[in-house]
Amino acid sequence: MRTRVKICGLTRPSDAQAAAAAGVDAIGLVFYAQSPRAVDIAQARAVVSALPPFVTSVGLFVDAPPAFVSKVMDEVRLDLLQFHGDEAPDACDAFGQPWIKALRVRPGIDLMREADRYGRGRALLLDAYRPGVPGGTGECFDWGLIPPELGPRIVLAGGLTADNVAEAIGRVRPYAVDVSGGVESAKGIKDYATIDAFMQGVRDGDRSR
Repeated sequence: MRTRVKICGLTRPSDAQAAAAAGVDAIGLVFYAQSPRAVDIAQARAVVSALPPFVTSVGLFVDAPPAFVSKVMDEVRLDLLQFHGDEAPDACDAFGQPWIKALRVRPGIDLMREADRYGRGRALLLDAYRPGVPGGTGECFDWGLIPPELGPRIVLAGGLTADNVAEAIGRVRPYAVDVSGGVESAKGIKDYATIDAFMQGVRDGDRSR
């Protein structure tokens, strides 16, 4: 099985083209104003327009008003929604669009229960926990907290880089990995050589599956 790759926090069409050329499966657009990687609708449309066929565009929202999510969907071609706040399953379902739910992992979380609760989603995205920060911390979490049987249903995020992604894949065996800061030269600006190195790390990890 090949581990799928999503690069999140894109802000420029050129970065989308470079990600696609490197073999990325999906790109993420952050519709959360407090993020340094936030995009407006015009930016998002430009990034999505630069994508070739078969690269999935993902819109990331954090406890956004439903009207805002609907407006973005009306104006930007999004293939998948990613909810990174405290959204309940019914709220994620409300838009008639495939979705994934992000969870911030810390000791005590019952990931199997959460997987069942959000079972109508396409996957769970597991990220590091930091109080008051919904994601994009650049920090790893304890992969040992992930039940082995959950691996095929998750997108693994949180502090992944070219240096540790092979180990992460070998230990967790996730369906996909998600990276943002780990392939950047500055927040929201992707580094193409680092993207290539990350993709090589993914391939190395796949050999250990």
